[in-house]
Amino acid sequence: MPIHNILTNPGEWLRGDGPHNQIVISSRVRLARNLRGFSFPGWAKKTERLQILETIKARVEELTEMADAHSVYSQDLSALEKQVLVERHLISREHAAKGVGSAVVLNKRQTLSIMINEEDHLRLQALRSGLQLKSVFKMIDKVDTALEERLDFAFHPKLGYLTACPTNVGTGMRASAMLHLPALVMSEQINQVIQAVNKIGLAVRGLYGEGTEALGNLFQVSNQTTLGEKEDEIIARLHKVIEQILEHEQNARANLLQKQATKLLDHIGRGYGILRHAYSMSSKEALNLLSFMKLGIDLGFFNEQCRQPIDELFMETQPAHLQKGTQQKLAAEERDALRADIIRTKLLNFPLPDLRTARDQPTPPAE
Repeated sequence: MPIHNILTNPGEWLRGDGPHNQIVISSRVRLARNLRGFSFPGWAKKTERLQILETIKARVEELTEMADAHSVYSQDLSALEKQVLVERHLISREHAAKGVGSAVVLNKRQTLSIMINEEDHLRLQALRSGLQLKSVFKMIDKVDTALEERLDFAFHPKLGYLTACPTNVGTGMRASAMLHLPALVMSEQINQVIQAVNKIGLAVRGLYGEGTEALGNLFQVSNQTTLGEKEDEIIARLHKVIEQILEHEQNARANLLQKQATKLLDHIGRGYGILRHAYSMSSKEALNLLSFMKLGIDLGFFNEQCRQPIDELFMETQPAHLQKGTQQKLAAEERDALRADIIRTKLLNFPLPDLRTARDQPTPPAE
């Protein structure tokens, strides 16, 4: 399947139709695996990396789940195409920097992504919309089991799977959910939530993972422990914490409506006005304003038909997605102008927010 089909198709997880999709954008499980008897990619010489690549790639392409998949060598992807895949969360920023000796295999629905010779020989990833950690793990576990029958993975009877980074040793698994938490940010409760999550061995990161900013009020919550705990235990613990964060965000939204309605409506109204009329807009500003529009839809200030165009803009306004339509690299000012133009066009017939619905919202639970 040509890479063009991947880049022009938004993919299943971006449809936003999974459980608890108003707050949980996506669920992801990633497994790190290495071949026994070979150096890790960061230490391997070019000839060894190429040998590893061809060995793994052939086995991955045989998988039933990868029928009609797109398989491409990293050196055959342009910098822009790689960045589009990063923005879709289909490859990591680290993998985007790789050249000869690396590759990626993506299924048609963009729910499975297999990176070859990233930090580890294999990074297997499954991704779905909404809160579906258990089904996502089941999907990637099936792929992992099939590959383990074909490849000899580096495994220690006491430590588990051996990985390039010691923090991944054991299960080699990172499970995460991307959450939209505007009410916790607005009510200044987000730091308390992050601290509480960190204390129980989970991590909270930004939009593109470790070391990135939480743009658009989007946060990734993931496990930190991979050693001494079984995969299903990690998934169950993370799922429980996500449900608790969901409840906190819902309570924060109800409290904002009841106690700080003017502040809430001002954020939504300003977001609407600026997005409809701006002629230059940075990626950061667009995501933050779209976040308030998404919140407005969740709270009923806009009708449900408004959800799809707003969800699409979250991805379409990212730098690489902006440029892929023009097939050329744009300067920052050109991107900001194009971004504003795309947003104005998409929201041309967008209705005014119906602020009367604030009166119809439920009273928040007692604290």
